[in-house]
Amino acid sequence: MNAEQEPLQLHVRSQGDGPPLLVLHGLFGSGMNWNRIARTLARSHEVHLIDLRNHGNSPHDPEMTYPAMAEDVLEVMNTLEIQQAAVLGHSMGGKTAMQLALQHGDRITGLIVADMAPVSYQGEGHGRLIAALQRLDLSRLDSRQAASRELEADIAEIGIRQFLLTNLVQYDHHWRWRIPLDILRQSLDTIRGWPGTRGRYSGPALFLHGEKSDYVTPTGEKTIHDLFPEARIESMRGCGHWLHAENPNGFTALVERFMKVHAI
Repeated sequence: MNAEQEPLQLHVRSQGDGPPLLVLHGLFGSGMNWNRIARTLARSHEVHLIDLRNHGNSPHDPEMTYPAMAEDVLEVMNTLEIQQAAVLGHSMGGKTAMQLALQHGDRITGLIVADMAPVSYQGEGHGRLIAALQRLDLSRLDSRQAASRELEADIAEIGIRQFLLTNLVQYDHHWRWRIPLDILRQSLDTIRGWPGTRGRYSGPALFLHGEKSDYVTPTGEKTIHDLFPEARIESMRGCGHWLHAENPNGFTALVERFMKVHAI
C-alpha cells in the first residue's frame, strides 16, 4: 500500500461469542458466502465475516495488492478493538490472511488457509469469467434467472454462474454489478501473484487443500513451510478448490479441531 493511502473501512458482519476469528472470502465472493460455516464456528468463537475491498458491501479502490488488503483487515481489528485474532481465508482471502500474518504476526493467534499457497499462479480462467459478465446487457434483464440463461453459453457450470450472480444486485429497478469488474480485470495479475514478502510467521498454521485441486503443489508446500514453519498441511479427499462449500461439515470439523488443539 502506498504510504499516503489510508486503509479502507471494510464491511463486517459479526456473530457468536468467544475468541475472535476473522474470515476472508475469495475472488468474486463476500462474507455472505460463509454464512453456513460461520453459524457453526460461532458456537465457540466471535466470528467476523469481512468483505474485502472491491467485494460485497465494502468500498472500491483501484489498488488490489495483498499488502493493502492486509492493512484493511488490520484496520478492522483496530476499529473493533480486537488486539489479537485467528484468521481464516480462502483463495484470494487466503493470500490476504498469509500477508496479514507475515506483516503483523503479533496480532494473529492462528492462521488457517483454504486451498492456496504463497506463490504466483498462471491462467486466464478468471479473466474469461469477468469478460462474460461484462458482455451481459444489464438493461435487458428482468431477473437473475434471465442473467443465468444469458451466461450459460460462456459459463456452463450452473454452480459457478450462481456464485457469480450473487454480485448482481438491483437498485431502483435497475440491475448492476456490485463488484467493479474493470478494476478486478486490471488487477488479475496482482491477484494471481504473490508480493514476495520476507519474514516468517511462527504461530500455529493450518493449510487445507482439495485433493482434486492443483492450487497447492509440492513447490507450494515448500514455500508454505519456508514462510510458516509451524504449518500443518492437510488434504481433503474428494474436494476441489471450493472445499469449504463441497464438504462444509468436514471443513468445519478440521478448523474446529485445529483451534481447539492450539487453544485459539
